[in-house]
Amino acid sequence: MRRLPIPDDVTGFEIDADVRQDLKSLPKTLADDVARNLVMVARLLDTEPEEAYNYSRVALRLASRVASVREAAGFASYMTQRYSEALTEFRAAKRMTGRVDLWPVMADCERGLGRPERALAMAGEPEVKQLDKAGQVEMRLVAAGARADLEQFDAAVVTLQSPELASSAIHPWTARLRYAYADALIAAGRADEAREWFVKAVEADSDGSTNASERLAEIDGVEFTDALDEDAEDEAPESEEPVRKPIAKDEIGDDRMIFEDEEDVEEFYDDDDLEIDEEYDEDSSEEEKPKQA
Repeated sequence: MRRLPIPDDVTGFEIDADVRQDLKSLPKTLADDVARNLVMVARLLDTEPEEAYNYSRVALRLASRVASVREAAGFASYMTQRYSEALTEFRAAKRMTGRVDLWPVMADCERGLGRPERALAMAGEPEVKQLDKAGQVEMRLVAAGARADLEQFDAAVVTLQSPELASSAIHPWTARLRYAYADALIAAGRADEAREWFVKAVEADSDGSTNASERLAEIDGVEFTDALDEDAEDEAPESEEPVRKPIAKDEIGDDRMIFEDEEDVEEFYDDDDLEIDEEYDEDSSEEEKPKQA
């Protein structure tokens, strides 16, 4: 089995206590090895998701029967838009633990696979009532995204209208909820109302988790000039106005198609882990595509 380099300062004790507890079912040396790979997944997930995915596969090969490993592999697959793999891992983790906290991200995987109707169906399942407040908000965001996927823009606006949206209290999910609502209003042709909610999203977005300020600037027609661009200044005649550059927009990556050969699947998974409900099986070969914001 090919291993990946891990810095000497990574001990494996950096992971959460509950994950460490989960690994106690393994021999100590193996548990330590898996833990160090999981630390690398956590470190790289946001900045280098492909590398995080590679470390998650190593952990998965070492300990496919551990729920925390399946969950970590699921998030690494999700972040690299391997939605079919992610859904398989999340289902396995849910089956092992009985927890429902992965329900919203599982529904979002359905969106990523081009099945927004299934995401909406999941939004109406009993599992949603078992979610905590943050999980319920997350499920609402996914459901609104599924409505937008179906070009039901007015319905997406209604989906996001909730006590959590109306509240003036700031929670970790507040900025994203307000941003999603503003975005839904734009799609529904209600730009004047959207501006108000982008302002509210900026007020709640202390850590920059959204690009609400840039969207607000777009609505107001504000353009920015790079004051450090000396070349642009040198090229422009003194009598001319400074060159103004349009706001850069994020680029969306290419769609990905993920294939696993039969031998590869058998190596990493137990037969029971690969069981998928009949209603999902018919679509298992569909193209994966990036989820929409």
